[in-house]
Amino acid sequence: MNPFYFIVIIFLLSLSAMFSGLTLGILSLDQDMLRRKMQLGQKDAKLIFPLRKKGNLLLSTLILGNVAVNTTLAIFLGSIAKGVIAGIIATGLIVVFGEIVPQAVFARHGLRFGARLVWLVKIAMFIFYPIAKPISWFLDRWLGGGLPTKFSRRELRLFIREQRKHAEEIKHREFELLERGLLFSATKVKEVMTPKKNVFFLTEDLLLTKETLKKIHYRGHSRIPVLNTKKNKVVGILYSKDLINIDPEYNIPLREIMRKKINFIGRNDKLGGLLKKFQDKKVHLFIVLDKSKRISGIITLEDVLEEIVGEIVDEYDKVIDMREAHKHKDIMKKLPQPKVQNITADAQPKTN
Repeated sequence: MNPFYFIVIIFLLSLSAMFSGLTLGILSLDQDMLRRKMQLGQKDAKLIFPLRKKGNLLLSTLILGNVAVNTTLAIFLGSIAKGVIAGIIATGLIVVFGEIVPQAVFARHGLRFGARLVWLVKIAMFIFYPIAKPISWFLDRWLGGGLPTKFSRRELRLFIREQRKHAEEIKHREFELLERGLLFSATKVKEVMTPKKNVFFLTEDLLLTKETLKKIHYRGHSRIPVLNTKKNKVVGILYSKDLINIDPEYNIPLREIMRKKINFIGRNDKLGGLLKKFQDKKVHLFIVLDKSKRISGIITLEDVLEEIVGEIVDEYDKVIDMREAHKHKDIMKKLPQPKVQNITADAQPKTN
């Protein structure tokens, strides 16, 4: 074979491979992903993104270039060999070296090779523009431009779990926080709250005797809801810090110490909205109500934050998570129990 023919065949095959690889490699790159990489300073993304935005014009140009080169190669081979032999040679060369191999390479390294061949794409766009532009215009009107990539909440969770297996720079704990964050805003209050039967209440007619103060201290809560037993209604909140200067000898009525500002939330409300209410009202405790406005339980700021960061317990905590304890009753049986769950006035000794 004449060396000139060999050089021409190699040249045409190389062009075919580049057009075929670029079609798959660049068009498979997500625009949103390229935009993010470009904002992070990735040079290859900066080169490719302006071309990738052209969408149908880029597609039309690359396919026209590929078809033109493959047709030229087939005609050229036909002038060297005749009949069936030329067809077999042309088909074999184009399929293997012009399609399969380059697409396999560009599918894995589309960003890197695409950035290095931007010059070829720009030349092809200039050459085929009179044909490619009308085709792309028609496709844009008929099919529309490229749609942004959107993920549902479930798809994002699955994506995070998949990335956890392969990512090296992001730690396991950071992936866990991401996943918890996705679940957070869709979680309902009733899934996180402490149910009423596990809540420690005080009654408003209670006297702050020495015994009562001991039991309150034993519980270790910083905020305790105060109940009107007749109406089965929360009428106030006792802040433990307000008991610092209380003298148990005076038997002061609880209703004189409790704070009457109470915040309520529905059991079906979402945690995302509740966290905003915690921030706006600058409080740490909400009383949870059902549809009939009856007490369903309580929820604290700590309960909400734990849905994102996990269990929060410091070295001084005496109180375990009552929701978790209720799930594991065998654990509850091993814990020291006070004589009564809630302190009422009826349980107190009579005083003069």
